[in-house]
Order: sequence, then structure tokens, then C-alpha cells
Amino acid sequence: MKARFVILLLLLLFVAPEIKAQRRSRGFWHQEWTIDKGDTIPLVHILPVYKYSRRLDMRRHQRLIRIVRKVYPLAKQVRAEMDEIERKLLTVKDPKEQQRLTKELQKQLVKQYKPVILKMTFSEGRVLLKLIDRETSFTAFQIIKDFRGGFVAGFWQMFAKLFGNDLKLDYQPQTRDKMLEQIVVYYEMGWL
Repeated sequence: MKARFVILLLLLLFVAPEIKAQRRSRGFWHQEWTIDKGDTIPLVHILPVYKYSRRLDMRRHQRLIRIVRKVYPLAKQVRAEMDEIERKLLTVKDPKEQQRLTKELQKQLVKQYKPVILKMTFSEGRVLLKLIDRETSFTAFQIIKDFRGGFVAGFWQMFAKLFGNDLKLDYQPQTRDKMLEQIVVYYEMGWL
């Protein structure tokens, strides 16, 4: 009886560190299973691993991670606010009433987000614009144009161009913003 207890105890000591409760595996995008001639074969899409030859590139990547941590929750809030504003505007049929409501909501949003946005750097602002496009599928220019009109959107586009930014810049996760997309995916999964 003692021998069985000792064997069971040793078995638990060696096996217990390997036991994990339904946890996501790290290091791959997603996993598929294919059946070939009765055998089940896993197909794992591995995430790219970046290797930096210069310290400067590594620091830029770390900086981008810090920016995403700071700005991504704000982009999620913007999407939620935009959905709420659209719901409110759909209930109002009169165009003048919609315009009045839009101006009122704009004042509330400026009051709420102005202190946060004024403390942002230019890089954080650029990443925020890209993440807003990622979350809403609209560029900042399109959002301003839809809610405030083409003239106002053109004014803010010109103002942004003065400071080296572009409100019409869209989010391209497959090409230009590939690294940003990977960082956002890691952030959403809780790995950052």
C-alpha cells in the first residue's frame, strides 16, 4: 500500500508541472486539423519572429509596443462611442435636429478626450489614427466627413498636413502596418 502511495506521489510530482488548464498556446496564429487517409494532421500557422540586427530597430519595436498599450484602449473606446452616436443619430429624422445633436455630442467628446489627446506625442497620434481605422473600418477623414461635413473634414486634413500627419491614411495590416497588426493581436490575446 505504501509503495502504491509513493509511486502515485512521484507520478504526480513529475506530471503536475506539465498539466495546464485550457490555456492558449503561444507562438502560433491559429491551428487547423486535416484528415489524410484516416490520420489527423495538425497544420499550425506560426507567427513571424523578428530578429533585429541593430539595437535601434529593437528600440523602435519596443516603443511601438508601449504606444499600442497606451493608445489601443482609447481606439476601442472611440469605436464604442461611434456606435452609440450612430444609434442616437438614427433615431432622429430631422436633419437640423441631427446637426444640433452632432454639435452637442462633439462638445461632450472634446470635453472628455481633449486632456488625453493633448498629452499624446505625434507618434501616438499616428498610431491612434491607424487603430481607429482598424477598429471602425473608416479613416479619420471619413469619420469627420460623415459626422461634420466635407468642409470641416478638409480643414482638419489641411491642419494635420501642416504637422506632417494625414487623416486619409488607411490601415494596411498585410503590408505597411504588418508589425503594428502583430503587436495589436498580441495585445488582444494578453501577451503584452
